[in-house]
Amino acid sequence: MQFLKNVLATLVGLFLFCFLFFMIIVLIGIVAGGSDKDTVQVKDNSVIELDLSKVTEDYSGSFYNDEYSFLNSEPKEGLSDVLKAIKAAKDDKRIKGITITNNMSMLGIAQLKSLRDQLEDFKTSKKFVVAYADNYSQSDYYLNSVADTLYLNPIGEVDFKGLSSEVMFFKDLQEKTGIKMEVIRHGKYKSAVEPFLANEMSPENREQITSLLNSMWGSIAQDISQSRKISLDSLNSIAENLNGRTPELAKQHKLIDKIGYEDEYKNGIKKALKVKKNEDYNSVDILDYVSASSLNDLLSDAEDDIAIIYAQGEITGGEGGLTNIGEDPMRESFKAALEDDAVKAIVLRVNSPGGSALTSELIWREVELAKKKKPVVVSMGNYAASGGYYISCGANRIFAEPGTITGSIGVFGVLPNLTELSGRVGIHTEQVKTHSNASGYSVFTPLQPATRDIIQQSVENIYTTFVNRVAAGRKMSFEQVDAIAQGRVWTGAEALEKGLVDELGGLDDAVKYAAKLAKVKTYRTVDFPEYEMTFEKLFAGLTGMPFAKTKEEFIKEEVGEQNYEMIERIRRVSQLRGVQAIMPYEINIR
Repeated sequence: MQFLKNVLATLVGLFLFCFLFFMIIVLIGIVAGGSDKDTVQVKDNSVIELDLSKVTEDYSGSFYNDEYSFLNSEPKEGLSDVLKAIKAAKDDKRIKGITITNNMSMLGIAQLKSLRDQLEDFKTSKKFVVAYADNYSQSDYYLNSVADTLYLNPIGEVDFKGLSSEVMFFKDLQEKTGIKMEVIRHGKYKSAVEPFLANEMSPENREQITSLLNSMWGSIAQDISQSRKISLDSLNSIAENLNGRTPELAKQHKLIDKIGYEDEYKNGIKKALKVKKNEDYNSVDILDYVSASSLNDLLSDAEDDIAIIYAQGEITGGEGGLTNIGEDPMRESFKAALEDDAVKAIVLRVNSPGGSALTSELIWREVELAKKKKPVVVSMGNYAASGGYYISCGANRIFAEPGTITGSIGVFGVLPNLTELSGRVGIHTEQVKTHSNASGYSVFTPLQPATRDIIQQSVENIYTTFVNRVAAGRKMSFEQVDAIAQGRVWTGAEALEKGLVDELGGLDDAVKYAAKLAKVKTYRTVDFPEYEMTFEKLFAGLTGMPFAKTKEEFIKEEVGEQNYEMIERIRRVSQLRGVQAIMPYEINIR
């Protein structure tokens, strides 16, 4: 027995030694990896490889740890970093052009518009932008169409067919499972809850989605028309008849310029760079170039700063994170920007479908307090809807992209009810209480009319507050806002017509306007929020280490992307707390 104990103790000791050794190696690798990025060398006569596969958010975060400084990091993998890098490359004599090769981007339409505009500006330097793909998805073609020359593989295709949106309904599912969602809402267009009330789309929801898709398609087609010199009528005909489905058709209809293989495409780049065919040309990945060019910001002699506060993801409250918005990091970010004398103005970059009405109100309050001391300008990304619009409406000026989904000024509450399910499986409940409303709402009893009335009053109060916030911020009457509210979503182009935004433009336009309000000519930008980096978060995959996957990534691998989306929708609804100001979940544009 003693022998077995000794063997077990030895094995445990070896395991602990190996684990600690592994941890040390990992930490050394993290530190070394961080220093490698700072030493990226950009050679003369180089081209930038615009690989966007790792770029998913506007802002990739800034992380700190008070105890372990080696955990401090500022990843440069956000869209904002890429845009700055392309802007720097325009005047960098070492960079001769940009190549987009088999790009598969997860960015939204408004983000792609910002990137596209930056590439258009880059081309004014007389440097080239070229693109190659085995196949072009519709969103990737929208970006790639900005290129001077487009190549397509001889057996590839251009997926160019217009936009669609698929809506999923759960009314029958509720009846079959016995799980019912009690819905209390204000706004005839507040279709986030419609899937729980019907098996088909309401006329109001069909109207708003049709208008949304047509407006968005109009903006996309206009950009492609200008870049490719194809009339809008021709583009619509191409989409209607799927005339990008073969390389020959795509070239015939001027969607692409050349049919060829990737090696032929690269030979074309060599020719432009005057590099021999048997030699390789110098290239640098966009994220490596971001690291190399970020030194320019540090060396800038500008004394004034414009703070950019990123609000991206669903508004959930509390601590928040890179992909969800909490009041704590927002409050801390505004405080830091206001207390820093070098910061002359604030830009709030909003990319959110909304969420908690309470948290939206708290962030709105921070904007109100901030603009009393410094100008606050809003830049809207893919979404600034419902709660996302709530936190934006009080700014001094609002910028949106033509394809930004915004508005959705409406409120709802959803309460899961298991009364029918519990009865089926033999669960019965009884209540004892001192007052009629003491028990509140129970998922095991039917929703009482009195309780529904109380919740409806809460929804109405928040809707009235929401509309009043918009009316004050946009200098409109309550009636004017109410007429374009009711939960309806608009594109940025439509929102401009309705008075919900002031200008169409990207983040850079908003920053320039903020500088103008602050009366500063030379400035740097500083990014917020900062997030605390703990060992737990480090090994949850936040830093992108290949061996550390999040639970979401594991689930996606097992059930597939579409099934994961359905599970995620149901999970979100089941976790809703309090009244919500959130955009319709079911808008999924393809």
